[in-house]
Amino acid sequence: MGTCEDYKEAAYNFGKTLAERGHNLVYGGGKVGLMGTVADGAMSAGAQVTGIITEKLKEKEVGHHGITELITVQTMHQRKQMMAEHADAFVALPGGIGTFEELFEVLTWNQLKYHQKPCGILNVAGYYDDLARFLRHVVTEGFLKDRHLQSLAIDSDPTALLGKMSQYVPDNTEKWL
Repeated sequence: MGTCEDYKEAAYNFGKTLAERGHNLVYGGGKVGLMGTVADGAMSAGAQVTGIITEKLKEKEVGHHGITELITVQTMHQRKQMMAEHADAFVALPGGIGTFEELFEVLTWNQLKYHQKPCGILNVAGYYDDLARFLRHVVTEGFLKDRHLQSLAIDSDPTALLGKMSQYVPDNTEKWL
């Protein structure tokens, strides 16, 4: 859950806000941590919640059995691929290296046009402020085009973030570099 109580409350409210806006949730299938809290918030407001979890994680009893559907796969690669196929958008909440890895993977896939789905960060209590500054630095240093950074919506308010993401227009530039 992290050290800040705001993370848990924001995760629950994000899931609830998704559902209230008519969206369903596809996520990693866990019942623990913020991902389980997002799922609980979405379920509380009537969303369909699909979790995709590996057999190994499910064996450790972290699978969320109170959701609409829990799909079990063998590998993390299968898990991420299936989540990407089932999702219409991607949002990162505060988290650790797994969250970062998944965020950067979907951003890379967007840049390479493997998908053209909106990506966002819910920046709870300034958790991602330094990352946002660093990404602007990456643009300044010429390692990322500004148009690719602009494909990432960042906001501290769930409703505002989802609003920004609903306005997403894919980059149609042929050359991605």
